[in-house]
Amino acid sequence: MKKDYLIVGAGTFGATFARKMTDAGKSCVVIDRRNHIAGNAYTKEKNGIHVHKYGAHIFHTNNKPVWDFVNQFADFNRYTHKVKANNKHEMYSMPINLNTLNQIWGVTSPQMAKELIETKKIKIEKPRNLEEWALSQVGEEIYNLLIKDYTAKQWGRDPKDLPASIIKRLPIRFSYNDNYFSDSYQGIPIGGYTQLFKNMLDGIEVQLDTDYILNRDLYNNRFKKIVYTGAIDEFFRNFYGKLEWRSVSFEERVFNTDDYQGTSVVNYAHKDIPFTRIIEHKHFDSKTADRGVTIISKEYSTEYSEGKEKYYPINDKKNNNLFNKYMKFYEKDKYIFGGRLAEYTYYDMHQVIASALKKAQKELENS
Repeated sequence: MKKDYLIVGAGTFGATFARKMTDAGKSCVVIDRRNHIAGNAYTKEKNGIHVHKYGAHIFHTNNKPVWDFVNQFADFNRYTHKVKANNKHEMYSMPINLNTLNQIWGVTSPQMAKELIETKKIKIEKPRNLEEWALSQVGEEIYNLLIKDYTAKQWGRDPKDLPASIIKRLPIRFSYNDNYFSDSYQGIPIGGYTQLFKNMLDGIEVQLDTDYILNRDLYNNRFKKIVYTGAIDEFFRNFYGKLEWRSVSFEERVFNTDDYQGTSVVNYAHKDIPFTRIIEHKHFDSKTADRGVTIISKEYSTEYSEGKEKYYPINDKKNNNLFNKYMKFYEKDKYIFGGRLAEYTYYDMHQVIASALKKAQKELENS
């Protein structure tokens, strides 16, 4: 007898969908080709520090049902994300706020900042790309100081060739509020993300080191529906060509000191520094960390190639058109696609959970 759902991927979308459907009485099996659950949110404890192995993950949302959902599986600390930018050893507050504008121009009030930034803006009626949008909002000086080189390093492309949507996610504030996110709910699960996912998948069959693509026909015959969260071009065996992705590599180091950089994340905004940022993991939750030890990760943004992990979709016109071409041809009654890789969309964690809950609810309503 066929089981109801095979969920391909034990990350955010897969675990959420599996939990929702299992609680509704559906039979689910979760598989993942990695040797661990939690996807890119995976954390591993070292020296009492929960190291974010695939880069920093900060949970934030204004969606109370999503917040209530994750709080079933972990207690969250009160971590509030704050980021600094380093350019030639000068430190700036990010995202751009009154602290930043004081550091650059010496302005001390919202009115002074607004009046000055108006004189700096370049008038572009219809910004066509990331660079034009940034110049139309903050002008050339701030763009060159904090945005241009960092963006080029992160995406491996000239900002002129990137969509404005990438940077529109970040606010520009005329107050001293330097919180990176303005969401009502934010924090990091106490005990790390891996424990949260372990609790979320409690009672659900999980098979690791298991590749759906290599055994597609076998799994398709055993399950009524396939929930796929992997890279969408791989699902279609790259039939129309490969989508472009950005990857990230990490250089992890342990230091015998209580504190390396004084905050969790420092962006490096100058092109002569090869890495994009340094994460100091103990600042996410220092209560269990060993004294006199800290762990950092330098992040290097790279173009995806075989053997690397896919992190960020390149949502330019060419790639979006290719993605849409793939999505025209699949059995909608057999497959559900979800998450950043399968939907070729730059989602945050809370958006993935909201999407998974919505698609699970739709399944239940139609079953």
